[in-house]
Amino acid sequence: MSEKKVPPVFKKEDLFGKSRSTLITGVLRPDKKRIDIWYDETGTIRAAGPDTARDHRSEADIILDGTEFLAMPGLVNAHTHAAMTLLRGYADDMHLQQWLSEKIWPLEAHLTGDHVYWGTRLACLEMIRSGTVAFNDMYFFMKDAARAVEESGIRAVLSHGIITFGDEEKLEAELKATADLVSHVKSLNNPGIKPAIAPHAPYTVPPGHLEICAEYSENEKIIIHTHLAETKQEVDDCQKAHGMTPAALLDKAGCLTKRTVAAHGCWLSEEDCRLLGERGSFIVHNPVSNMKLATGRAMPYHWLMEQGANVCLGTDGCSSNNNLDMYEEMKTAALCQKFYWNSDTVLPAAEALSMGTSRGSAALGYHGGEIKEGMPADIVLISLKHPSMVPLHNPVSNIVYSANGSAVDTVICQGKILMYNSYIPDEEEIIAGASGSAGDLLQRAGTGA
Repeated sequence: MSEKKVPPVFKKEDLFGKSRSTLITGVLRPDKKRIDIWYDETGTIRAAGPDTARDHRSEADIILDGTEFLAMPGLVNAHTHAAMTLLRGYADDMHLQQWLSEKIWPLEAHLTGDHVYWGTRLACLEMIRSGTVAFNDMYFFMKDAARAVEESGIRAVLSHGIITFGDEEKLEAELKATADLVSHVKSLNNPGIKPAIAPHAPYTVPPGHLEICAEYSENEKIIIHTHLAETKQEVDDCQKAHGMTPAALLDKAGCLTKRTVAAHGCWLSEEDCRLLGERGSFIVHNPVSNMKLATGRAMPYHWLMEQGANVCLGTDGCSSNNNLDMYEEMKTAALCQKFYWNSDTVLPAAEALSMGTSRGSAALGYHGGEIKEGMPADIVLISLKHPSMVPLHNPVSNIVYSANGSAVDTVICQGKILMYNSYIPDEEEIIAGASGSAGDLLQRAGTGA
């Protein structure tokens, strides 16, 4: 697996496109033990241990030599707006409200389904290249996003962002768009793609409308994807208008459940953290985006952990992050927590890795996040020859503090090989299509970067 191309002993169709019985031999685990991994054509790991190759070699259609690689579970991006890849670098280094009102929202007003398709294709490509196998997305024209996701082979939870500001006609239209997406995703019959309902935030969706969203989530048994306590201003405004914090408001409306995935949480109080822990909701740390936009406070990770809350990790959109590299996000999360809370032991590497893998899988309702028998074959192979992995005193430390997406060599999702030896089918086509789509968006908006 040293050459950066598909080896001639395999045809492309044998490697890409569908899950085949596959054996990975002699790969290193994060605990520095060598194992073999065998998964069957259903994309399920059937054996992972030192004798797996000896016992199952004859059952494998494809055999990959893993001796120069470290195997880890695929990463999970628990909060993003994928199609915002088209807005990467369009507006930076601005005050948040100015950035939104003068740059982002006016450009988004010209989005079409085709833009969202190409932006999401580009996002999936970037995520695959950097070891992410699943993501939680909130945006617009989400049926087009679903098409992009299905073509990429990645997993995703997709939701239409609901913003009503109390307008009943707007609520009706947003719920119709959500119902249309839910129906469409179900019709795909793809277990890797799930629908969600996404009330944008307590400051854009009033309590009565939040209650309707909560009821919809309960009836459909789908995730609630929302933003929570990102800025001090929204917390202050909520307390002034409703006499409670945004977290308490979500809870009163029935929107804090075990199916809730709430992004940011920078300004959560200790009582908010207790509430999130009691409800079993998931809160997503987005350190790169929040630091860049100067939200003024780091998520109180230590309070959340003390209360047994479920904390995972996400990049947010490329307009504020500006990339989708979850390795970078894990490192930044750990450093951000240590720096802001003045604690050199808070959020150690092993916990950061868990946030990016098993906790993210749990948030999105996917069975996964571990490489062991019975788990889906969501596997990332990191090159042990990448400079960031040398020396290898502590693989987990290297993964979180040293490596970035460029160390990823091979990505497998649900047993399907999505990238092999850094090769991804259709990559050039996707980059060309996304570049052209970004240019078209600017032209429609009558602006330039």
